[in-house]
Amino acid sequence: MAFHWPPIEGRGETATFTSSAARASGRVEFVEWCTFWLFVAGLAWVPFWYGSNGLLAWGINAVLFPGLAALYEIALVLQGRRHPIGIRNIAVPSTLFAMVVLWTAFQTFTWVPSSLINPIWGMAGKALGHPLAGSISVNRDLTTLALMRLITAASVFWLAIQLCRHGPRANLLTSSVAAIGCLYAAYGLAVLKTGQLPWLDIPANGAGRVSSTFVNYNSFATYAGIGLVAIGSRILRLYRDESIAGAGWQLRLASIIEATGRQGGALLGGGFVILLALLLSGSRGGLIATGLGLGVLGVLVHRHDRYRGRQANGAILFGLMLVVATVCAFGGIAFGHFDASGISDPNRLSVYLLTVRSIRDAPVLGYGYGTFVDVFPLYRDRSLGVGGIWGEAHNTYLEVFQGLGIVFGTMLIATVALFALRCVRGAIRRQENAMVPAVAASAACLAGAHALVDFSLQMQAVALTLIAILGAGVAQSDSSRLALED
Repeated sequence: MAFHWPPIEGRGETATFTSSAARASGRVEFVEWCTFWLFVAGLAWVPFWYGSNGLLAWGINAVLFPGLAALYEIALVLQGRRHPIGIRNIAVPSTLFAMVVLWTAFQTFTWVPSSLINPIWGMAGKALGHPLAGSISVNRDLTTLALMRLITAASVFWLAIQLCRHGPRANLLTSSVAAIGCLYAAYGLAVLKTGQLPWLDIPANGAGRVSSTFVNYNSFATYAGIGLVAIGSRILRLYRDESIAGAGWQLRLASIIEATGRQGGALLGGGFVILLALLLSGSRGGLIATGLGLGVLGVLVHRHDRYRGRQANGAILFGLMLVVATVCAFGGIAFGHFDASGISDPNRLSVYLLTVRSIRDAPVLGYGYGTFVDVFPLYRDRSLGVGGIWGEAHNTYLEVFQGLGIVFGTMLIATVALFALRCVRGAIRRQENAMVPAVAASAACLAGAHALVDFSLQMQAVALTLIAILGAGVAQSDSSRLALED
């Protein structure tokens, strides 16, 4: 009597199931990587058109990034997969941000109680001879545009945090930001000799000052600083990993030379290009903020390696020497601007005081997010000259408080701060991919410091790049062994 093993048929079914699972996994990976590269291409686009400072760029970005996020969500549903990071893992900052979005929308409503409507609508109605539909916002169109930019930024963060839960993609994102920053820095340097592209009508910012495709050199300096932090992390990681623990200085020097010949040359060249463009921008705030960001990066790398029993002092010292050498050789324009203009600006101090006065008049309701350009003329006095239009307060925090009110303005700032603090924790505690949250925390510190004296964060090229890095940092702040799915 013939005897057949029952598992034989089962083995065939198992093999078929394994093959189907492999094909399904391959399709998932294909979709993930396609979405990722489209995302990176979008980040490469945002600085191109005046740093995404204008209606055309805002409209394209509002279609591109939320649309890409929607396609990603559809792909998850069709494939029956979970989000790599569930919303419950970022519940507190997400709730704060959602409340800010709802409040911004509420500021544009015309059916709110009359006690909430800004008095300027009644005065405008009397001047025109007929009543106007009022709202909390003094300019509903500007507030709607600001809301659109908030949603665009949220879609960038959501894509980054989901796509970059995968460690190699997170590292690739920071490398991509560094490469993109290097390209725009190189273009900015080339502009000094060749002139701007014909379709970029950017006025000259002064002899020898680099602004690349941005409308002003201060915003470019912040963008270049973020790129420098990203490429600096790659350099630190390379030379730290190549360093031989316990070896003499001769062997360590030999390992540095070998690493430079293999991979370090390209990284050092890219870092030099970005740093040179940053110096030639002549931005006082940008240079100081970038120095702060690089300092935070060095501290986080040192703390992490000491926590893990590793040595990164040599790599940090080597990077510091390169930065100091470049600054000494090419920092003449930056230091010359410091000597000519000083560190402080009396006009900006006057603007800050006038903005604070406007905040005191509407501390809870605000004037409508993004309406500074319409509100400030109501408070402008003789402390400022009669020339020029102040479209920004040159302090993003004051503009946020003026537009949203102190309560909701604090919520918006706290949202970013909580994510940055989570990246700090991840940079110190994580064993693998700790460099990604370190870059995110350093870039957030850089941009946050510059926002005290300028409006670079109100440029979408800067804001969206920062948010993408922050999303990757948050995604890598927790161990890969933890299940964070929905």
